[in-house]
Formats: sequence, structure tokens, C-alpha cells
Amino acid sequence: MRIGILGLGRIGAFHAETLSGLDAVESLVVSDPVTDAAKGAAERFGAEVADSPEAVLAAGVDGVVVAAATDAHPALILAAVAAGVPVFCEKPVARTMPEGVAVLRAVADADVPVQIGFNRRFDAGFVAARAAVRAGELGTLHTVRSTTLDPAPPPAAYIAASGGIFRDCSVHDFDIIRWVTGREVSEVYAAGGNRGADFIREAGDADTTGAVLTLDDGTLAVVSNSRHNGRGYDVRMELHGFTDSIAVGFEERLPLRSVEPGAAFPSGTPHDFFMDRFAAAYRAELATFTEVVAGRRPSPCTVADALEAGWTAEACTLSLREHRPVRVEEVRAD
Repeated sequence: MRIGILGLGRIGAFHAETLSGLDAVESLVVSDPVTDAAKGAAERFGAEVADSPEAVLAAGVDGVVVAAATDAHPALILAAVAAGVPVFCEKPVARTMPEGVAVLRAVADADVPVQIGFNRRFDAGFVAARAAVRAGELGTLHTVRSTTLDPAPPPAAYIAASGGIFRDCSVHDFDIIRWVTGREVSEVYAAGGNRGADFIREAGDADTTGAVLTLDDGTLAVVSNSRHNGRGYDVRMELHGFTDSIAVGFEERLPLRSVEPGAAFPSGTPHDFFMDRFAAAYRAELATFTEVVAGRRPSPCTVADALEAGWTAEACTLSLREHRPVRVEEVRAD
């Protein structure tokens, strides 16, 4: 099949490399406002260069991957749907939740699949955890812990446009908690602080946060996030039930050092970047998109799915600002 790519920054170029290695993908058509980025992708992957998103959609592509700046996501999703082209778009759906709701309404009756990029749904560990929960292996869940710790903060310009740590970083935890447990978040209580980069504080954001989520069946989920983790990129999940407890991310490259006498685990080189930690998940995610394009399966992460994680992020943002518990229904505006 022929796949278009809109946006060739860090993640777009990574997706181009991944797609070029999939058996189902015969050719790529790429476009980026930075001409050199598009030319570079053409040279590396034998892609065809188009001078605009409209030209990509008119080039006979079977599907399109949106990896452009967040502000461009709504228009590009809607353009692809209007052209009848299945679309994969990196999260978030839009810069703000009202814009995301507008996209949801616009695509609701369209017979064109839209897949939003939440790569953890395709990581082998999280897939196994979901299967264990759904099979009842843990018994009734009572506690979930989800962790995302970055080794260093992104640039100041990125932070200023990110919408805040809950919308940009924690949203991955919120989505995977919902996906693994099969439950919805009903209430949140969030706290945060700044112990590192001044530019994060100056942007009105926190660099380290904690949130307690109450799920709709009473399960408690504890989410821990930070822009600063000196040992590496740390993504983990624990699920505790009355019958058993399991963990995702407890492997040899876990960026955590035990001080227990005689402990040798973990012994591998710590993960230091999200593309390193989730390389296989990204490949599985885009391979799944080719199946969506081929009509062999529905979208595994719809616009509606992505907005559910977004509402939790909105509730946490409000909770942090006002220092109080916030019910998700308080911020929801469907």
C-alpha cells in the first residue's frame, strides 16, 4: 500500500523509517513545511515528496500518518476524512479539548477510520497486563500504579506550547490505565511541584506531579510523573488485586538501582529515551494501522478514546490549580 506522512520532525521521521520497513507498505509520499526535512526523508527512504498536505492526499495514498505540530492536527484529520483516506494521528487530537470535541463530532458519521497514536497499547508488557486483568487472573483490582519519568525535560519552547505536564505526559498514563483496566476515571486529586528547570515554572507548569485517580468501580490508580529522572526513561505499571499482583516494565533495562545487599537486578543499560523504550510498540502500532487501512480491523484507538484520557488530564490540571478533588464530569463538555 501507499502511505502518506504529514510532518517529518523527530517523530515523523521515526515513523517514516518504521513504515519503510513494513512489508505491507510499498511506497511513501511525504510532506513537511521544512523542505529539507522532506527531501531528507525522500533520500533515506525512497519516498516521493509532495509540496502540501493536499498534494499528499491527492497522490493516491491508501492511508496517511499525521505527525505535524499539534495545532495542525484537527485540520489534517478532517482533510483526510473528507478525502476518504484512513488516518493515523499522533496524540493529542487537538490543542484544546473543545477543538477535540469538534473533531469527534465532525468524524462521528464518517465511514473513514481514524486511529490516534497511544503507543503503549501496543507494548507487549501492557498487552499482557490487559489480558491478565480481562481473564480475571488478579481477582478484583484494588490498586494500580502508573509511572512515567523522563530523563530530562524537553526544550522550553516545547514546554510553553505543551498545555502542561498532565496533557502532554501524564495523558499516556491516563490512557493506559483506562485501556488495561477497562474502567473509566470518575475523580482525581493532583499535586505538583518544581524542583528543576526554571523555564517549566515560568511557563506555569509543574515538573513533577502525582495524581490519585478513583476509577468508576472504586479502584485507586496512583500516577507519578516527572521531567527529571537522572537514571533514564522510566515507564512502569503495577496492578494489584485480591488474588495476584503483576508489573509492566520490570525488566533488565529498568532505570532503577536497588540498594538491597546482594541484589543484581536490574543489570542492563537503562532506557534513556521513549523511542528506545517503545521501538517495538511503535512498529506494532503502525503495522496495526496498515491493517486498519486494508479494512481488516477497526481503529484500535479512536478519537473518542483519546478524548477520554484528555478529560482526565483536564481534571488533573484543574485539581492542581485549585488544590481540590475534581470529578471528571465537572470538566467534561461532550
